[in-house]
Amino acid sequence: QVQLVESGGGLVQPGGSLRLSCAASGFTFSLYAMSWYRQGPGKERELVATISSTASRTNYADSVKGRFTISRDDARNTVYLQMNSLKPEDTAVYYCNAPGLTILGIRRPDYWGQGIQVTVSS
Repeated sequence: QVQLVESGGGLVQPGGSLRLSCAASGFTFSLYAMSWYRQGPGKERELVATISSTASRTNYADSVKGRFTISRDDARNTVYLQMNSLKPEDTAVYYCNAPGLTILGIRRPDYWGQGIQVTVSS
């Protein structure tokens, strides 16, 4: 079965750092782009960062650009989100996502992790 399991969240002070990990299994990880989403209290879910299957391209939400870095290790089937200079507005549940592949002209469903809490507060 497909699994995406996030880890590394928790409570951190403003200006601090956290590194989220997402361990993938049950599919061919190297074929997939990977993304991180987040949803804060009373807010819509937003795309935070994306990395291509080859790691040749990355993109970020304007709100995290210059502070967050997405990376991947295909040997470990893991995608990471390094979060620096954290702000209270970064408080959210963070979700790992594998966008579905298009096979024979049909888009397959996305894969999602269960989510992990990140709280930035003094």
